[in-house]
Amino acid sequence: IVIDKLVMLRLALFLLQWNLVCDDDWKAPLTASLFFVGVLVGSFISGQLSDKFGRKKVLFATMGVQTGFSFLQVFSTSWEMFSVLFVIVGMGQISNYVAAFVLGTEILGKTVRIIFCTLGVCIFYAIGYMLLPLFAYFIRDWRMLLLALTLPGLLCIPLWWVVPESPRWLISQGRVQEAEIIIRKAAKTNGIGAPDVIFDPMELQEMTSQKQQTHTILDLVRTKNIRFVTIMSVIIWMIISVGYFGLSLDTPNLHGDAYVNCFLSAVIEVPAYIIAWVLLRNLPRRYSMAAALFLGGCVLLFIQLVPPHLHILSIILVMLGKFGITSSFSMVYVYTAELYPTVVRNMGVGASSMASRVGSILSPYFVYLGAYDRFLPYILMGSLTVLTGILTLFLPESYGTPLPDTIEQMLRVKGLKYRHTSNSTRVSKDEEESPVILKSTAF
Repeated sequence: IVIDKLVMLRLALFLLQWNLVCDDDWKAPLTASLFFVGVLVGSFISGQLSDKFGRKKVLFATMGVQTGFSFLQVFSTSWEMFSVLFVIVGMGQISNYVAAFVLGTEILGKTVRIIFCTLGVCIFYAIGYMLLPLFAYFIRDWRMLLLALTLPGLLCIPLWWVVPESPRWLISQGRVQEAEIIIRKAAKTNGIGAPDVIFDPMELQEMTSQKQQTHTILDLVRTKNIRFVTIMSVIIWMIISVGYFGLSLDTPNLHGDAYVNCFLSAVIEVPAYIIAWVLLRNLPRRYSMAAALFLGGCVLLFIQLVPPHLHILSIILVMLGKFGITSSFSMVYVYTAELYPTVVRNMGVGASSMASRVGSILSPYFVYLGAYDRFLPYILMGSLTVLTGILTLFLPESYGTPLPDTIEQMLRVKGLKYRHTSNSTRVSKDEEESPVILKSTAF
């Protein structure tokens, strides 16, 4: 994650190396957008690959893609070659990120899962961000920088023998014995005696019948309930991404030293992630996310009211906006993963992440609107962020509920009309049963 956060730094140094200015200045935002195009494609395919072949295999395969093609970038001889490789690096980067996130979500128990998704993942993300100005100051040659960022990827190879496959995914595939071996090994490591019978036979029979059903990305819109959740998730992720990356890319345009502003933009993410963790542990998901989005959006709208000579106040407001949006970005991963069932969870998170990358592709052009009016980017991002906070309130609440394993066990969206069937377990296209309380072991 630390390495991934520095990817835009090597892009900036590369563009300086090839002198992409004047008539070629259009290549700078395009190169950034091409990287996010790769991320977009990776978000689309990673979910389906991970749900089909397993979280662990996809995680390490895509890590190899990212490391290998990053190394090839060191030998780039032209902007075109660098950009093509950059697309592939983007595909690998987001694919292993989503696979690792879902794998951790499914393996860990409720309390540890929240720590992993907020503090565990995001704090290291912020550390990588804080290293940006340090690397940029001391390593000016983009090839040496790229090499320094690529080689640590080889340290992940031994983790293949440490990281287990997701027991939940194994169960959904009918591979119950493999899942039981992993659970017993975890229990032994933790000094806990595993029961003789881990899985209820009735649950296993239900999972076996579920295995016969082939799940595709179309299942994300097959029923009225999951269709609503998917559409709302896509919109929310896209707008949050526009705000987060827009504010990050706009840092050099702030008044003062660019290195200091970049460091402040990174530091503000640490308390944002801590607050997100506290809120996720103690308060409902949708209210926590909505509050963070309202804070970030309203603060950005206030920037236009600051007098021109109060530069410090403007920077403070930008950082507060970044604080709110960053908190919501951290929470939306947990919230989305909890809304989708195991059989399509990786596809759901992957599709939402794909929408997020559409927002990241657009974010550089939000920043460039500042050339026409310096407040316009903040007005647009602030308005969209407030709108996203309102939309969040329409999602179902997952706080305190077990992770669903099947589409029928998903939390239902209030306000949607459902047709009721008489004592039947069959679910048609627009018919869904009430959520079932899961009895599966918490991993």
